[in-house]
Amino acid sequence: MVDINESLLNMTAEEIKSKSNVEVKTLVKDLSAISSSQEIYDYTVENQLTVFGLINNAGFGVFGNFSETDLKAELSMAGVHVLTPIALTKLFLKGMLERNEGEILNISSLAGFQPGPLMSVYYSTKAFLISFTEAIARENKSSKVRISVLCPGVVNTNFRKNVSADKEAKINSMNSDPRQVAQYGIQKMRKGKVVSLPSISCKFLAFLPRIIPRSTARNIVYSIQMKNRG
Repeated sequence: MVDINESLLNMTAEEIKSKSNVEVKTLVKDLSAISSSQEIYDYTVENQLTVFGLINNAGFGVFGNFSETDLKAELSMAGVHVLTPIALTKLFLKGMLERNEGEILNISSLAGFQPGPLMSVYYSTKAFLISFTEAIARENKSSKVRISVLCPGVVNTNFRKNVSADKEAKINSMNSDPRQVAQYGIQKMRKGKVVSLPSISCKFLAFLPRIIPRSTARNIVYSIQMKNRG
Protein backbone atom coordinates (compact mmCIF):
# COMPACT_ATOMS: atom_id res chain seq x y z
CA MET A 1 0.00 0.00 0.00
CA VAL A 2 1.21 3.47 -0.87
CA ASP A 3 0.09 6.80 0.56
CA ILE A 4 1.48 10.18 1.58
CA ASN A 5 -0.10 10.00 5.06
CA GLU A 6 2.18 7.70 7.04
CA SER A 7 0.05 7.49 10.19
CA LEU A 8 -3.17 6.54 8.36
CA LEU A 9 -1.21 4.17 6.12
CA ASN A 10 0.21 2.31 9.12
CA MET A 11 -3.17 2.30 10.85
CA THR A 12 -4.79 0.72 7.81
CA ALA A 13 -2.01 -1.82 7.48
CA GLU A 14 -2.45 -2.87 11.12
CA GLU A 15 -6.21 -3.18 10.66
CA ILE A 16 -5.74 -5.45 7.65
CA LYS A 17 -3.17 -7.61 9.44
CA SER A 18 -5.42 -7.95 12.49
CA LYS A 19 -8.34 -9.21 10.39
CA SER A 20 -6.51 -11.25 7.76
CA ASN A 21 -3.53 -13.56 7.79
CA VAL A 22 -1.55 -11.53 5.28
CA GLU A 23 1.70 -9.59 5.11
CA VAL A 24 1.30 -5.88 4.40
CA LYS A 25 4.10 -3.75 3.00
CA THR A 26 3.78 0.04 3.04
CA LEU A 27 5.50 2.85 1.19
CA VAL A 28 5.17 6.54 2.01
CA LYS A 29 5.16 8.40 -1.31
CA ASP A 30 3.82 11.63 -2.73
CA LEU A 31 1.89 10.23 -5.69
CA SER A 32 1.74 13.64 -7.34
CA ALA A 33 5.50 13.37 -7.96
CA ILE A 34 6.29 11.97 -11.38
CA SER A 35 9.17 9.92 -9.94
CA SER A 36 6.95 8.05 -7.45
CA SER A 37 5.64 5.50 -9.95
CA GLN A 38 9.09 4.31 -10.97
CA GLU A 39 10.16 4.19 -7.31
CA ILE A 40 7.14 2.02 -6.46
CA TYR A 41 7.84 -0.31 -9.38
CA ASP A 42 11.53 -0.54 -8.50
CA TYR A 43 10.61 -1.43 -4.91
CA THR A 44 8.55 -4.40 -6.10
CA VAL A 45 11.39 -5.59 -8.33
CA GLU A 46 14.03 -5.21 -5.61
CA ASN A 47 11.85 -7.13 -3.14
CA GLN A 48 10.83 -9.76 -5.71
CA LEU A 49 7.13 -8.95 -5.38
CA THR A 50 4.83 -10.11 -8.15
CA VAL A 51 2.01 -7.59 -8.45
CA PHE A 52 -1.19 -9.40 -9.35
CA GLY A 53 -3.51 -6.44 -8.74
CA LEU A 54 -3.06 -2.67 -9.08
CA ILE A 55 -5.66 -0.30 -7.62
CA ASN A 56 -5.22 3.38 -8.50
CA ASN A 57 -7.30 4.87 -5.71
CA ALA A 58 -5.42 7.96 -4.47
CA GLY A 59 -7.12 11.28 -5.04
CA PHE A 60 -8.29 14.60 -3.68
CA GLY A 61 -10.41 17.56 -4.75
CA VAL A 62 -10.14 21.35 -4.98
CA PHE A 63 -13.31 23.46 -4.78
CA GLY A 64 -13.86 26.93 -6.20
CA ASN A 65 -13.88 29.06 -9.34
CA PHE A 66 -10.99 27.96 -11.55
CA SER A 67 -9.74 31.54 -11.86
CA GLU A 68 -9.32 31.69 -8.08
CA THR A 69 -8.17 28.20 -7.05
CA ASP A 70 -4.57 27.25 -6.29
CA LEU A 71 -2.61 26.25 -9.39
CA LYS A 72 -0.06 24.18 -7.47
CA ALA A 73 -2.82 22.12 -5.83
CA GLU A 74 -4.56 21.49 -9.15
CA LEU A 75 -1.36 20.46 -10.91
CA SER A 76 -0.70 18.12 -8.00
CA MET A 77 -4.21 16.70 -8.41
CA ALA A 78 -3.62 16.15 -12.11
CA GLY A 79 -0.46 14.25 -11.21
CA VAL A 80 -2.28 11.99 -8.74
CA HIS A 81 -5.35 11.39 -10.93
CA VAL A 82 -3.77 11.25 -14.40
CA LEU A 83 0.03 11.00 -14.61
CA THR A 84 0.54 8.47 -11.82
CA PRO A 85 -2.20 6.04 -13.01
CA ILE A 86 -0.72 6.24 -16.51
CA ALA A 87 2.78 5.49 -15.25
CA LEU A 88 1.84 2.74 -12.77
CA THR A 89 -0.38 1.04 -15.34
CA LYS A 90 2.36 1.23 -17.96
CA LEU A 91 4.94 -0.23 -15.57
CA PHE A 92 2.84 -3.09 -14.16
CA LEU A 93 0.64 -4.03 -17.12
CA LYS A 94 3.50 -5.47 -19.16
CA GLY A 95 4.30 -8.07 -16.50
CA MET A 96 0.63 -8.96 -16.12
CA LEU A 97 0.33 -9.53 -19.87
CA GLU A 98 3.48 -11.68 -19.90
CA ARG A 99 1.98 -13.86 -17.13
CA ASN A 100 -1.48 -13.57 -18.74
CA GLU A 101 -3.07 -12.78 -15.39
CA GLY A 102 -3.75 -9.76 -13.25
CA GLU A 103 -6.16 -6.99 -12.36
CA ILE A 104 -6.13 -3.21 -12.71
CA LEU A 105 -8.87 -1.17 -11.04
CA ASN A 106 -8.92 2.59 -11.52
CA ILE A 107 -11.11 4.66 -9.20
CA SER A 108 -12.89 7.39 -11.10
CA SER A 109 -16.19 8.97 -10.10
CA LEU A 110 -19.70 9.74 -11.20
CA ALA A 111 -18.16 13.18 -11.74
CA GLY A 112 -16.39 11.83 -14.81
CA PHE A 113 -19.61 11.71 -16.82
CA GLN A 114 -20.43 15.43 -16.75
CA PRO A 115 -18.81 18.86 -16.63
CA GLY A 116 -18.06 20.07 -13.10
CA PRO A 117 -18.22 23.80 -12.49
CA LEU A 118 -16.55 24.71 -9.17
CA MET A 119 -14.49 21.50 -9.36
CA SER A 120 -13.45 21.75 -12.99
CA VAL A 121 -10.06 20.03 -12.79
CA TYR A 122 -11.33 17.23 -10.54
CA TYR A 123 -14.23 16.37 -12.87
CA SER A 124 -11.95 16.54 -15.92
CA THR A 125 -9.33 14.21 -14.48
CA LYS A 126 -12.02 11.69 -13.52
CA ALA A 127 -13.34 11.80 -17.08
CA PHE A 128 -9.83 10.97 -18.27
CA LEU A 129 -9.68 7.89 -16.04
CA ILE A 130 -12.89 6.51 -17.54
CA SER A 131 -11.73 7.03 -21.13
CA PHE A 132 -8.22 5.72 -20.43
CA THR A 133 -9.50 2.57 -18.72
CA GLU A 134 -12.00 1.78 -21.47
CA ALA A 135 -9.30 2.13 -24.11
CA ILE A 136 -6.71 -0.14 -22.52
CA ALA A 137 -9.39 -2.66 -21.50
CA ARG A 138 -10.35 -3.00 -25.17
CA GLU A 139 -6.71 -3.25 -26.27
CA ASN A 140 -6.16 -6.19 -23.93
CA LYS A 141 -9.56 -7.84 -24.19
CA SER A 142 -8.07 -11.09 -25.51
CA SER A 143 -5.86 -11.50 -22.42
CA LYS A 144 -6.83 -12.72 -18.96
CA VAL A 145 -5.87 -9.37 -17.41
CA ARG A 146 -8.99 -7.67 -16.06
CA ILE A 147 -9.07 -3.88 -16.42
CA SER A 148 -11.93 -1.89 -14.92
CA VAL A 149 -12.92 1.56 -13.67
CA LEU A 150 -15.17 2.16 -10.66
CA CYS A 151 -17.32 5.32 -10.71
CA PRO A 152 -19.07 5.91 -7.36
CA GLY A 153 -21.03 8.97 -6.30
CA VAL A 154 -20.58 10.41 -2.82
CA VAL A 155 -18.67 8.03 -0.54
CA ASN A 156 -18.16 8.53 3.20
CA THR A 157 -14.38 8.94 3.18
CA ASN A 158 -11.88 11.62 4.16
CA PHE A 159 -12.12 12.98 0.61
CA ARG A 160 -15.53 14.49 1.29
CA LYS A 161 -14.43 15.82 4.67
CA ASN A 162 -11.43 17.52 3.15
CA VAL A 163 -13.23 19.13 0.22
CA SER A 164 -16.31 20.26 2.14
CA ALA A 165 -16.14 23.26 4.43
CA ASP A 166 -19.13 21.99 6.41
CA LYS A 167 -17.70 18.44 6.67
CA GLU A 168 -21.20 17.18 5.83
CA ALA A 169 -22.81 17.39 2.42
CA LYS A 170 -26.26 18.96 2.34
CA ILE A 171 -27.33 16.64 -0.49
CA ASN A 172 -26.42 13.18 0.79
CA SER A 173 -28.90 10.78 -0.81
CA MET A 174 -26.06 9.05 -2.69
CA ASN A 175 -23.77 8.58 0.31
CA SER A 176 -22.22 5.13 0.23
CA ASP A 177 -20.25 2.97 2.62
CA PRO A 178 -16.66 2.72 1.31
CA ARG A 179 -16.41 -1.00 2.08
CA GLN A 180 -19.52 -1.76 0.04
CA VAL A 181 -18.32 0.40 -2.84
CA ALA A 182 -14.91 -1.31 -2.83
CA GLN A 183 -16.48 -4.78 -2.78
CA TYR A 184 -18.80 -3.83 -5.63
CA GLY A 185 -15.93 -2.57 -7.78
CA ILE A 186 -13.82 -5.67 -7.26
CA GLN A 187 -16.74 -8.04 -7.89
CA LYS A 188 -17.70 -6.28 -11.12
CA MET A 189 -14.09 -6.19 -12.33
CA ARG A 190 -13.76 -9.93 -11.77
CA LYS A 191 -16.93 -10.48 -13.76
CA GLY A 192 -15.46 -8.57 -16.71
CA LYS A 193 -17.30 -5.28 -16.26
CA VAL A 194 -15.19 -2.45 -17.65
CA VAL A 195 -17.18 0.52 -16.25
CA SER A 196 -19.06 -0.03 -13.01
CA LEU A 197 -21.46 2.31 -11.21
CA PRO A 198 -22.39 1.09 -7.72
CA SER A 199 -26.02 2.22 -7.47
CA ILE A 200 -29.15 2.78 -9.53
CA SER A 201 -28.94 6.53 -8.88
CA CYS A 202 -25.33 6.58 -10.14
CA LYS A 203 -26.32 4.70 -13.30
CA PHE A 204 -29.19 7.14 -13.92
CA LEU A 205 -27.07 10.26 -13.34
CA ALA A 206 -24.27 8.91 -15.54
CA PHE A 207 -26.78 8.38 -18.36
CA LEU A 208 -28.63 11.67 -17.87
CA PRO A 209 -26.11 13.92 -19.70
CA ARG A 210 -26.71 11.87 -22.84
CA ILE A 211 -30.35 12.89 -23.04
CA ILE A 212 -30.34 16.47 -21.76
CA PRO A 213 -28.51 19.52 -23.17
CA ARG A 214 -24.99 19.87 -21.81
CA SER A 215 -25.85 23.39 -20.70
CA THR A 216 -28.54 21.90 -18.47
CA ALA A 217 -26.08 19.35 -17.09
CA ARG A 218 -23.64 22.14 -16.25
CA ASN A 219 -26.36 24.12 -14.48
CA ILE A 220 -27.51 21.09 -12.46
CA VAL A 221 -23.99 20.27 -11.26
CA TYR A 222 -23.34 23.91 -10.38
CA SER A 223 -26.54 24.05 -8.33
CA ILE A 224 -25.68 20.83 -6.47
CA GLN A 225 -22.15 22.03 -5.76
CA MET A 226 -23.41 25.30 -4.31
CA LYS A 227 -25.94 23.53 -2.09
CA ASN A 228 -23.35 21.06 -0.84
CA ARG A 229 -21.05 23.88 0.15
CA GLY A 230 -23.78 25.84 1.90
